[in-house]
Amino acid sequence: MIEGLNLIDGQWVPSSSGATFERRNPADHDDVIGVFPDSTEADVDAAVSALAKVAPQWAATPPERRAAILEAAAAHLEARAGELVDELVREEGKTLAEATMEVGRTPMNLRFYAGEALRTTGSTYPTPGEGLVITLREPVGIVGAITPWNFPLNIPSRKLGPALAAGNVVVFKPSELTPLMGQRLVEALLAGGLPAGALALVQGSGRAGAAVAADERVDAVTFTGSTHVGRAIHAAVGPSRRSQLEMGGKNPVVVLGDADVDKAAALIVKGAFGLSGQACTGTSRVIAVDAIHDRLLDRVVELAEGITVGPGADPGVGMGALASAGQLSKFLEYVQIGRDEGAELICGGVSLDSGNGYFAVPTVFAGGSPDMRVVTEEVFGPLLVFLRASGFDEAVALANDTEFGLSAGIVTNDVTKALAFAGRSESGLVKINQPTTGMSMNAPFGGYKASSTQTHKEQAGESMMQFYQAEKTVYLSPSV
Repeated sequence: MIEGLNLIDGQWVPSSSGATFERRNPADHDDVIGVFPDSTEADVDAAVSALAKVAPQWAATPPERRAAILEAAAAHLEARAGELVDELVREEGKTLAEATMEVGRTPMNLRFYAGEALRTTGSTYPTPGEGLVITLREPVGIVGAITPWNFPLNIPSRKLGPALAAGNVVVFKPSELTPLMGQRLVEALLAGGLPAGALALVQGSGRAGAAVAADERVDAVTFTGSTHVGRAIHAAVGPSRRSQLEMGGKNPVVVLGDADVDKAAALIVKGAFGLSGQACTGTSRVIAVDAIHDRLLDRVVELAEGITVGPGADPGVGMGALASAGQLSKFLEYVQIGRDEGAELICGGVSLDSGNGYFAVPTVFAGGSPDMRVVTEEVFGPLLVFLRASGFDEAVALANDTEFGLSAGIVTNDVTKALAFAGRSESGLVKINQPTTGMSMNAPFGGYKASSTQTHKEQAGESMMQFYQAEKTVYLSPSV
């Protein structure tokens, strides 16, 4: 069993209150992963105070050195890949294949951001006379990173990596459901040579995250999680500081009549039930035109019923446990809501009677309509709803009929309609003949509407690094 600690002022320490919490394997309640500090506002205050002292030194560290540290941290993660895969399966509930993918992706992220450390440049602007106007890019200062449990290595690496590459110090608050993975990422950065004082780790509940967002000394807050929590963080940060929020989704896949039924069903099932449906980009709505609706529904149900549910470490398992008792309870609540609203339950809708884990069965509803809560609200579990459309225009309208706008897909061989959908979709990510999940690490990531603050993109792209850097304009004359 792991005895976790916070990292504050370069030292591994317990919470100042002495309070702790347990994390248990969601697939086996008897398996205790570890005991971790339940941090208070005082712990966050101490962490930020210590970071403020170190910030100037880390900002002055040459970018080549910052890059080398991220490269070395990536190598450390790769050397421990087998152990990390096993721990990720136990702590979060992923399957072995899903955990292997995430553990492999994380060092790739850090290497990408190592390159960004060397690409920090300013600009020059034409000006009358002999003067010069230039811009300088500087670290914003202290970054608060608040991260979710569903990708507990990948998403934090997409926040800590660019923040550190840009020369910022970071206070990192991982989800209380995946504290060990947060600690392992911090350990890798320290093993890579990061000065211990440049990064703080505060474990615990949402109380600690709220304290990070509320601290006026934290210059920028980056958060991935629910829209409800994201809005609270946005209010706490206010207009004078920076926030980057990636939040919920209710992601549709539109299927037109010319689509290959088998291929469409396969990508829908992957998007809906991969990661046990616990992905912000996961497919939750299928909008099929009349010509293909019934055949597609039958095929999706057939594939869903063929998924083996069980502990992620077991051979042949295609869907692991939900991350917590709360997630399972929420899933079952929405199943009942769907029934009460008049949607037709085609398959699933129950938990798996394992006796020792939080397992749900892949679930498909038909007969969805835009006024149903199972159609409008994010479930974050293995629940998929089918809606009918008379044609392309109605399908696009149904796809956009949501407060969210993260990821949207279309399946068709008609390039003209595919591009029309891309243009008309009110979504930050559009997938054509692909699952709504799965993104390139070197492409910008972010949503529209209630899925994002729509300020700076996450993951990659120019706006991603701009979030972690302040721009200063300098006017220079050759002489007085």
